[in-house]
Amino acid sequence: MTKQIIHTDQAPEAIGTYSQAVRVGDTVYLSGQIPLDPATMDMVEGDMEHQIRRVFDNLRAVARAAGGELADVAKLNIFLTDLAHFPLVNQLMAEYFSEPYPARAAVGVASLPKGAQVEMDAVMVLGG
Repeated sequence: MTKQIIHTDQAPEAIGTYSQAVRVGDTVYLSGQIPLDPATMDMVEGDMEHQIRRVFDNLRAVARAAGGELADVAKLNIFLTDLAHFPLVNQLMAEYFSEPYPARAAVGVASLPKGAQVEMDAVMVLGG
């Protein structure tokens, strides 16, 4: 199968040697998103809720560019520099996703790119 590179101006440009997403068949691999404003490429200002929402908005923009929606996400990975924010992630995730929820992992990490406190990546399946 061929790989199709997914790109949108509605999400931050890649800040390294990767694509925003890659589609292989009906599966789309969405690269990690941190709370970058796609217009300025600066970290969003505000509290943790604002940062988590920006990450979900960025993921949604890439999902849509690939022809899907967050409802098509089969697996979501969440990386937090402070797991005390996990309840807030759950609360906000319920606004962006509905049942049946995707499979998910939440991992506490020492640090993230650009000093971000949260990063998420996903695997999306289309046409199913």
